[in-house]
Amino acid sequence: MNTFTADDVRFRYRGATRDAVAGLTMAVPHGSFYAMLGPNGSGKSTAMRLLLGALEPQHGMVRFEDRVVSDWPRRELARRIGVVSQHEEMPFPMTVRELVALGRYPHLGAWHRESDADRAAVQRALERCGLTDLVERPASALSGGELQRARIARALAQEPRTLVLDEPTASLDIAHEMSIFELLAGLVAHDGTTVLVITHNINLAARYADTLLLLHEGRIAAEGSAADVLTRERLEHVYGWPLHVHPHPGPGRDTGAPQVVAVARGVMGRTGIND
Repeated sequence: MNTFTADDVRFRYRGATRDAVAGLTMAVPHGSFYAMLGPNGSGKSTAMRLLLGALEPQHGMVRFEDRVVSDWPRRELARRIGVVSQHEEMPFPMTVRELVALGRYPHLGAWHRESDADRAAVQRALERCGLTDLVERPASALSGGELQRARIARALAQEPRTLVLDEPTASLDIAHEMSIFELLAGLVAHDGTTVLVITHNINLAARYADTLLLLHEGRIAAEGSAADVLTRERLEHVYGWPLHVHPHPGPGRDTGAPQVVAVARGVMGRTGIND
């Protein structure tokens, strides 16, 4: 069974001269790690909003677990899909524990108190994201990496079947980037969670994701394994910049994964994309 499917989906924002998403046909298998890539403006965030039902396709159809996404009650969808958006502001001061506990809202509603099951779900999410030592710390005092782990823990507290993340490692250092992708890969491997991530980090996507979808100007440029998708010619066309693609030296699971290196234009005689 597929978690998400899209069939020839199109969407254009009012006043735009072209479709933000054009002819999107894709399938995210249940229990897989699926990464969506592409330059700024390629349609990644719009595609994610269409998959989640936040936008209605103007053509085609989107399904979640074989049911048209617009037919799902929003509360039920929130129980099944944990979402970590790219930008978020804290509406009021709260501790890490309080932030993570917000993930139980789809189960509790507005006026119900936490049950033992709710508290256990929050505790599991805190432990899974390595936050048990930070439960009483104000969320506003967290580092970028800590806050991102807390936001992922909040999504996990929902006990979702599916996790959707938009740029989860933006502005993070190497260690925090690696720890978050390791966490996501662990959720797929050990819990059977479906993970759909939008990312600009091509190299981490190549190392961890089962399937990559590369978008270009709202259309699919390629979909498949990292080795099939991440070719030099295709990436240079999509990103409009000279690149090299080399196999990762390893060890272990990283061995052979395509790794992309941008070439400095105009340095040491490099003057064009085909140099």
